[in-house]
Amino acid sequence: MARSERLLLLLQILRRHRYPVSGHVLAHETGVSLRTIYRDITALQSQGADIRGEPGIGYVLKPGFTLPPLMFTETELEALLLGLRWVSRRTDSGLSHAAADVESKIRAVLEHKRVEQFDNTALFAGPGLSDDDDGNTAQTLRDAIRHEQKVIIDYTDASQTLSQRLIRPVSIGYFDGFRILAAWCELRSDFRHFRLARISHCTTSTEFFTGQGGWLLSQWKIRNRERGINEQPLPHNP
Repeated sequence: MARSERLLLLLQILRRHRYPVSGHVLAHETGVSLRTIYRDITALQSQGADIRGEPGIGYVLKPGFTLPPLMFTETELEALLLGLRWVSRRTDSGLSHAAADVESKIRAVLEHKRVEQFDNTALFAGPGLSDDDDGNTAQTLRDAIRHEQKVIIDYTDASQTLSQRLIRPVSIGYFDGFRILAAWCELRSDFRHFRLARISHCTTSTEFFTGQGGWLLSQWKIRNRERGINEQPLPHNP
């Protein structure tokens, strides 16, 4: 196990415990000597980890310490990069640009060896069939979900019937070929699913549903589990 991976594992072990953990326990779980544990504890403390304790008593990690990206393992970096590439190629323009920014920030703080691994990964996300670019609509809906703000949409269903809805957006599902919004529809007084490509106009309302977003999301998930959907949007049903 590389030293960076061992330090990460050591932090994860300490996070699991609310009370001091002895050096012997840490050495056993990481598979190294007690002397190595003492050196690793000192190294983590020098990087800003608020680890309290001393040999013979035990160690405890105080909350608030954030791992620097350079401590990602090779597999974690591959997973992260693959996820960013998937978002970049298979979502909307807003998330695509955000994914590129995240990748740049990660590369900026990685050590040289890790940058080479990051750039030379053999994992790729292929392009997916997509609706017409609905980036502005998706961005408006994501902001509304975040701020718990109602949205007014003009929607054309599968039978080409146009209607205007006042909705409380709950979740957006990104699928190959299409994107679906799950929302509470004021007109139907129930959850409904709307294909983003069929939303011709989308604007935020002056009304909010402050404090209800989390509850609506949980109820939507319960509804999906009852139908065996496993937290993914159902087919659109206006």
